[in-house]
Amino acid sequence: MALRTPLLISLIALSLMLIALLVARPQMTSTRGGKMLAFLVLFALPLLCMAVGVSSEMQRSKSTQFCLSCHVMEGYGRSLYIDDPAHLPAAHFQNHRVPADQACYTCHTNYAMFGGFRAKLHGLRHVYVQYLGTIPQQIHLYEPYNNRECLHCHLGARSFEEGVVHNADPDLLPAVKANKVSCLSSGCHDTVHDVSRLKDLTFWKPKE
Repeated sequence: MALRTPLLISLIALSLMLIALLVARPQMTSTRGGKMLAFLVLFALPLLCMAVGVSSEMQRSKSTQFCLSCHVMEGYGRSLYIDDPAHLPAAHFQNHRVPADQACYTCHTNYAMFGGFRAKLHGLRHVYVQYLGTIPQQIHLYEPYNNRECLHCHLGARSFEEGVVHNADPDLLPAVKANKVSCLSSGCHDTVHDVSRLKDLTFWKPKE
């Protein structure tokens, strides 16, 4: 992403310079070379700028900073710093079990623009609600959290496969892997973001 931004700025600057040249010297378009330049300036370069821009923004939108840039997500960002290992997102974020700079995306890879067609439609709805609609007081997932998002990291890990609780019932682990029993079931990892209780909790302050 760091390389895409300067490239995009350079392409936009080049486009503006060439447009200014065509405006200042419109007679250039009467020649074959001038027509090719006009095509480059008016069609090819804008399309290239758009492609680079979309790619750059798609990468940026995976960042934790981007996800938490909306006011409605502020509480979810604070929940990553709850000083309690029982809070699942906080434990993963603080111990770098997920990349800190892509924490939201890592655990919600099927969400909004990164998921399938339906998820992308939901992402467009988010944009509409953010700018034109009414943001709900409480946010809910569109569908129950899929164990797949946990298993793409934990599946095969010794702590997961050989965990005492996971193996206390021989039917439990196969059911979790098949998404028949949620990892977030009551009595398991059921304390997630817990934004409604933030005022009652203590927070971890990372050393600078």
